[in-house]
Amino acid sequence: MSSAEGAIADWERTGRFAYAGGHRVFLVEAGEATGGPAIVLLHGFPSSSLDWRTVVPALAERARVLAFDFPGYGMSDKPFDARYSLFEQADTAEAVIGAAGIERCTLVAHDMGDSVCAELLMRSVEGRLGFEPERVILLNGSVFIDLAQLSPGQLALLSMPDEVLADRPPMEMFRPGLAATFSADHPASDEDLDGIVEMVRRSEGDRLLPRLIRYIEERRANQDRWTAGLVEYPGPLTLLWGEQDPIAVVAMTERLATLRPGTEVVTWPDVGHWPTLEAPDRVADAVLARVLGRE
Repeated sequence: MSSAEGAIADWERTGRFAYAGGHRVFLVEAGEATGGPAIVLLHGFPSSSLDWRTVVPALAERARVLAFDFPGYGMSDKPFDARYSLFEQADTAEAVIGAAGIERCTLVAHDMGDSVCAELLMRSVEGRLGFEPERVILLNGSVFIDLAQLSPGQLALLSMPDEVLADRPPMEMFRPGLAATFSADHPASDEDLDGIVEMVRRSEGDRLLPRLIRYIEERRANQDRWTAGLVEYPGPLTLLWGEQDPIAVVAMTERLATLRPGTEVVTWPDVGHWPTLEAPDRVADAVLARVLGRE
């Protein structure tokens, strides 16, 4: 068994499956079930909650933690006839959080999860969210899609029709592109890359990639709404950002801080697009410091 296979097996044993919005969703709950702060983790594209596997144990020592795979990702259902809209992913997040009995929490999001988080915040601003986001922490993600420097792999997927692929693509072709989004200081390990690839391939999810990546087009179409969600959110908002990210460039943090004075911006010069994999201890420490009021 490879290190990635072992990590996936351990993560699967840690979690369970529940139903949300008609889909079977894989989720992991850790830490104190009652009392104390709650932290909900939202993953990105094309990965899964597995990204958080080395962050969760540290968080769970001081808080209740909930992580899950969005439909279409990881170990959750991957129906071939679904649209995979970010609005529907936000519905799933609400359903999972509600079913867990969480009324207030810190939302921590990465990559595509940042967009889902922005929709949740807009619903909160509109007074129609089923829980209270007490604090928000965003990691590298394309919060301003016009500033995103899309990778060749992303552009190739976007050039394909919005259809389920008849054949499974050779995932080895994606590994160099994934590796290039890690920093030079913290290069991707085989476990990191194999874990992402295996979670994509689970239940033939690789055939869905051209459809899943349409979230980028949806992000463009709803940029104003989701910018408003971030800007108008009244609670504390922190950005934890790897400066070596070639896609979600650090200029995004500068724009949001200009639009939303008071936004806390923490950038890490030695980290790329994957803070949870490149510097998990640093991420856990930074999240706990803010959740527990020690920043």
